[in-house]
Amino acid sequence: MRRPALKSMSLIASALFILTACTPASPEDSSKTLKVVYQKTDSFTALETMFQAAKQEFEAANQGVTVELQPIQGNDDDYGTKLALALRSPSTAPDIFYEDTFKVRSDVDAGYLLKLDSHLEGWADWEKFDDGAKAAGRADDGGTYAVPLGTDTRAIWYNKKVFEAAGISLPWEPRNWQDILDTARKIKADNPSVIPFNMYAGKGTGEGTVMQGFYELLYGTGSTLYDEESKKWVVGSAGFKDSLGFLETLYDEGLAVTPAEALDANVWKKVFGEWFPTGKLGATVEGSYAPSFWQEGGSYEWPGYAQDMAVAAFPTQDGGSPGAVSMSGGWTLAIGAGTKEPDLAFKFLNSALNRDNSLKFTLESSQIAVRSDVAEDSGYQAANPFVKDVSGLVSVTRYRPATSDYPRISAAVQEATEAVITGAKSPEQAAADYDAAVVEIVGGDKTVRK
Repeated sequence: MRRPALKSMSLIASALFILTACTPASPEDSSKTLKVVYQKTDSFTALETMFQAAKQEFEAANQGVTVELQPIQGNDDDYGTKLALALRSPSTAPDIFYEDTFKVRSDVDAGYLLKLDSHLEGWADWEKFDDGAKAAGRADDGGTYAVPLGTDTRAIWYNKKVFEAAGISLPWEPRNWQDILDTARKIKADNPSVIPFNMYAGKGTGEGTVMQGFYELLYGTGSTLYDEESKKWVVGSAGFKDSLGFLETLYDEGLAVTPAEALDANVWKKVFGEWFPTGKLGATVEGSYAPSFWQEGGSYEWPGYAQDMAVAAFPTQDGGSPGAVSMSGGWTLAIGAGTKEPDLAFKFLNSALNRDNSLKFTLESSQIAVRSDVAEDSGYQAANPFVKDVSGLVSVTRYRPATSDYPRISAAVQEATEAVITGAKSPEQAAADYDAAVVEIVGGDKTVRK
């Protein structure tokens, strides 16, 4: 979750920069230049480090070829918007770019991504990549269009000192939603100045709202967002209303942040940089990458995090099987369908994702390894005290529906959560409006009531 926001004018200005920066050079030069677009923020520099190393290695080994790095400053949503602008025109599309897994299929449908199957067949390293992670780069035609960089899981991160002060036994292992509410109420009773339990909600935190909040609830009810068997979107779900009801309770009782704080796109900065280190927050749902913010060199260095913090799995609604829920996302590298240098572009992708560069990126960004030789490295296994805990959640993790209409569905879910936490709508009203929005987005024949 990399979310520093640059909105409105900065977005437009940056988009213009990208369009300008991607203007093709002369034919002679363009044949020897690879343009690489990726995300960079104040708190996320691991990709910049990886690409700088790959550029140096690649240019040394390929005389006459220049790798032009074009980082985009912005949170996940801003990055996606700016990348989409660049991809719309062959004259501005990059050769290689950083691609969110949930955008792969929609961008394949739009014709933006190069099919990589013929290139992957000759790449010995490909067999070292995890099969589940490989699936994130596939499209409906079965072809692979993107190569995974890493993946993640979601868990409850909690401050042991806050819990101990409230008299809560450790290790904390909530069995159901009621355990979470009971614990949050104890923390609030012990110290009203502490935020007991944060769950992102509303449109401000974008995809973080659904990945680090709503989906952990929804998939713990036994319901789902998308029915894989019928290939239709689920409406009329009792689990959807129950999930909104949980958020309503959390926010109405003052067990979470205030609605105003929740709608702030930068609320996560307070979570990592201020509230946890100062003992002002009991717990939050966040990604396995959380230690990357606190470890040495991170954006919010906190030497005591390994001693003060702990991880718990997010429980299902009533404690039913499988007992816990997690969500996984991840990012990939893709090659533009219009690149004039597909072989060179794939060769650079090989350099960027070789073992050494992948290991450094995985360690610096606290990712879950997708290469077997990285996962087996002793440095990876000892990277932080929580590697084993968060890696274990892979067994209960879920993935977002990888369909081209998913981004609009996700936005509708975010709107529903915002309506509830601000008190604008009841869970029943917000769920009904979500159902109507889904029908409008995909058509009634592509929905199923269950």
